[in-house]
Amino acid sequence: MQDHFSHIDIITNIIESEFGDMTKEQLNQKPNPQAWSIAQILEHLIIINSTYFPIVHALEHGTYTIPFIGKISFIPMFLGKALLASIKGSRKKKTTTFSIWEPSHSEIEADIIQRFRQHQEELKHMIVQCEHHIEAHAIISSPANKYIVYPLSMAIEIIIAHEYRHIEQAREVASQFTITT
Repeated sequence: MQDHFSHIDIITNIIESEFGDMTKEQLNQKPNPQAWSIAQILEHLIIINSTYFPIVHALEHGTYTIPFIGKISFIPMFLGKALLASIKGSRKKKTTTFSIWEPSHSEIEADIIQRFRQHQEELKHMIVQCEHHIEAHAIISSPANKYIVYPLSMAIEIIIAHEYRHIEQAREVASQFTITT
């Protein structure tokens, strides 16, 4: 668990140090109309990570039900490893997100950096909250598709790998502009 916290803190510090002094305009700047801005990338991370919170809440209250596919012993690990590998893969291959995880298409306020920091603290709290479910090898389904199942422990790894992937995307966006802070 401490390793997860270390990664979350590293990610938070990278976001604050590399993008924290940017103006609202700089955070919302896009290299092209189809690309996301840095603010949209951060909002996307907050949105996607937050969709795991109700799952952990349901686990805590004993109301979470995994779909039948999650009860077939090898499938959750297979799907989790495949998903993790796709996230850790090259950013050269463009992927699209599920519509429930799309960021706002309007301008995002400059407080997105502070909201991201606060969200990262909430994420760490969620990990503490579900520690005994991780130790019990709980299986969950993706918040976007109930037929994509994986161990809860792997969900945390997926979240962290996904954040690192989007740090690279944000850096690519920033590198396409002459940004003076």
